[in-house]
Amino acid sequence: MSERQNAGAGWVMFAGIILITVGIFQAFAGLVGILEDEILVVTPDYAAQLDATTWGWIHMIVGLIVLAAGFGIFSGNVLARTVGVFAAIGSMISMFLWLPWYPIWAIIVISMDIAIIWALTVHGRVLSGDA
Repeated sequence: MSERQNAGAGWVMFAGIILITVGIFQAFAGLVGILEDEILVVTPDYAAQLDATTWGWIHMIVGLIVLAAGFGIFSGNVLARTVGVFAAIGSMISMFLWLPWYPIWAIIVISMDIAIIWALTVHGRVLSGDA
């Protein structure tokens, strides 16, 4: 394996690990929204205004999908990479809609999702042996 392929494999491993991490973050945010919705700060007059329990379920579902995609990345499967990219996109959308409640947290997760998408689209073929 060339040095370029080694670097690419590192980025794909990074994407898988960060997908797992983002999935856990999303699931915990969901759990908080489901179990203890009084913790969440509610802002008035936001276009995507949902109650905290609904947001909790959205984050829980997105988090579990992202978590599963993260584990799938390590198989080197094309489908796992594709699901990983779409899971990161779904995570980005949910975090964008979450901005009024926790803006710094949402921006951090969106940044991580961007890194995931970049790593999987640029270097994703390395683990599958297609590179």
